[in-house]
Amino acid sequence: MNELEELRKRLDSINVQILELLSERGKIAQEIGKVKLKQGVNRFDPVRERYMLDQIKSLNQGPFEDSTIEHIFKQIFKASLELQKDDNRKALLVSRKKQAEDTVVQIGDVPVGGGTPVLIAGPCSVESYDQVRQVAEAMSKEGLKLLRGGAFKPRTSPYDFQGLGVEGLNILREVADEFGMYIISEIVSPQDIEMAVDYVDVIQIGARNMQNFELLKAAGSVNTPVLLKRGMSATIEEFLFAAEYIVSKGNKQVMLCERGIRTYEKWTRNTLDISAVPILKQESHLPVFVDVTHATGRRDILLPTAKAGLAAGADGVMIEVHPDPAVALSDSSQQINIPQFLDFLSKLRSSGLFSPRKER
Repeated sequence: MNELEELRKRLDSINVQILELLSERGKIAQEIGKVKLKQGVNRFDPVRERYMLDQIKSLNQGPFEDSTIEHIFKQIFKASLELQKDDNRKALLVSRKKQAEDTVVQIGDVPVGGGTPVLIAGPCSVESYDQVRQVAEAMSKEGLKLLRGGAFKPRTSPYDFQGLGVEGLNILREVADEFGMYIISEIVSPQDIEMAVDYVDVIQIGARNMQNFELLKAAGSVNTPVLLKRGMSATIEEFLFAAEYIVSKGNKQVMLCERGIRTYEKWTRNTLDISAVPILKQESHLPVFVDVTHATGRRDILLPTAKAGLAAGADGVMIEVHPDPAVALSDSSQQINIPQFLDFLSKLRSSGLFSPRKER
């Protein structure tokens, strides 16, 4: 064996040793990631990384420059951090890696997530029996069964209309029973969850409460389906972790709702993150809705944004409808009236993205 072949053989042997050490390091990094997840500690620790780099460079005797060594180990550290992220994603109950098939949430006789998009509609706030009944009657004639309405309204200003509370839930239940419909309504307090299940078919957790962890845990302790809205400044990862709080408590009937995020844009109420829909469908097995009313705050673009959401893979759309939006006690500028809703529904159906009318 000549000298070159001997050196190459030694190099090959060192490559194997490096690979073995890298694999061992990766496994230890994964274990560290699991411990950090349990402790609620941030995976990336810049102080610890700087300490390791300084220690390694202090032991460097060449022939590589310190800058080269630092670059190599930064790549190793980055790859190790990615391993921790992947490991944490696999651990999530809401992850597609944990459950490959889509979750189908059954709301009465309406399946959500089964491949046929559904529509949730109704007033922003429950104001009166007649108001809710007018909307429900129009929906029922079109074969729609998922009626939304706010009985408890968390508002930015303490002086704005806060909802009718239990009286509003009573109205929703009475109207829904009359037309054979199902109720989606927001609950804002953990203490109200047990009471709410006597009235609602779906518990909605709003954007402002996405990280109200006690509320999430309380919603996870019952068997009633939950519609979880994305927080106005929440990342997709934070959104999925919020859903994990519910599912980890035993309630697997969770639906996600993209309702727009807060940006610098002023021409819409929020910025509808259409890209979140396919990402959520890819990363999670849970059904995904798009709330076009809160995302845009504009009646003139509700239809194209609804089409965009469904085209991106959403399992359903949510929209707010009021008999007379001009006198609505909340969000009057963004709700549509019943004729506008019927026109919206007709055009959405004619697009081929939403199912045709179901005869009752």
